[in-house]
Amino acid sequence: MERILEVNDLRVNFKVRGGTVQAVRGVNFHVNKGETVAIVGESGCGKSVTAQSLMRLVPSPPAVTTGSIRFKGEEILSKSKREMENIRGKEMGMIFQDPMTSLNPTLTIGKQITEGLVKHQNMSESAAKARAVEMLKLVGIPNPESRVNQYPHEFSGGMRQRAMIAIALACNPSLLIADEPTTALDVTVQAQIMGVLKDLQTKLGTSIILITHDLGVVADAADRVIVMYAGKVVESGKTRDIFKNPKHPYTRGLLRSVPRLDQKKDEPLIPIFGTPPDLIKPPAGCAFCARCDEAMRVCLPNDPVLVPVEGEGHTAACWLNHPLAGEGGESA
Repeated sequence: MERILEVNDLRVNFKVRGGTVQAVRGVNFHVNKGETVAIVGESGCGKSVTAQSLMRLVPSPPAVTTGSIRFKGEEILSKSKREMENIRGKEMGMIFQDPMTSLNPTLTIGKQITEGLVKHQNMSESAAKARAVEMLKLVGIPNPESRVNQYPHEFSGGMRQRAMIAIALACNPSLLIADEPTTALDVTVQAQIMGVLKDLQTKLGTSIILITHDLGVVADAADRVIVMYAGKVVESGKTRDIFKNPKHPYTRGLLRSVPRLDQKKDEPLIPIFGTPPDLIKPPAGCAFCARCDEAMRVCLPNDPVLVPVEGEGHTAACWLNHPLAGEGGESA
């Protein structure tokens, strides 16, 4: 299967007054052509910084980014600003968390779609506007011929998100990064937005990286899942394996905290107690150890690495998956 993106040992550090925040700490993953990969985890786990790094949107300074990001076989981190401007929008598209702050309030929706078409595809203004109408129709916005001349404040939250999708996909990019695309939307609109993304992926063959903390969205949308905690990947695998047979206590904790259709009415959700660690001074050993009810003595000083577990391509970074865990693993 063709790999469109390959990330190796990605590290992003932010220099602040109190020290250096290690926001992303050695992340590795890949995305195949035409598949959807979800990156999940609590707020502050590094998933959005990882996504923005892929398009070189993390400001430097204060950030220092190292490692390797290869897109279609080319190293992204070595490209100039001008080269990145030609890739953004044309080869890579991004849907940001809040469309109201991402859309320009002084420009019509149509103008914001046509900008990329004129720049990257050398279209005339009339041809670009026709394409903008086509894109609005494609993402399910009614009356696109009139809506194309309206401003963001004239759109509802769900329609603004659809407009963001239209802008991101106007130039048929090979990779779409969707950063919390359903945040602050009601459940019905969430389902509609994810349906739009799924339909467009089928029609256009776009690869998608879905950044979210909502596992309910992930279950139906993603082919593979990457679980991040404290700037690291702690588990990854096919969606069905992650949901049916999670191998990291953090992943199990995330799944227990989400309502299920088969759950009894009076059955309480089980939260993950505690807070994520301070990434200015990350703890030695497993970063989840202090919050884990399955922690062992080996977890505190020794940082686990990703190892293969049950399932094709399924890996987890937890000492519980060590062959000797059942014999010599004493509780911490």
